[in-house]
Amino acid sequence: MGVIHQLIRDAAIEPEMVSRITAAYGQALHTLCVKDRDDPLAEMIAKKIIKIAQSGVHEPAKISALAIKELDVR
Repeated sequence: MGVIHQLIRDAAIEPEMVSRITAAYGQALHTLCVKDRDDPLAEMIAKKIIKIAQSGVHEPAKISALAIKELDVR
């Protein structure tokens, strides 16, 4: 999960939000069958998940679903 951790560090994410973001990220990658963390899609997903989590959505499953919907991939 290197990409997500780098983005979290760069965005200075609050510690209590980190576990929600990483859970949502893992769920989204699993749903989309993205196994290569170096895939450009993985970074797009990570950025979208961080943005959604910062907007106030707290449930990892909802964050993941919204990110997938906003990226319009499946």
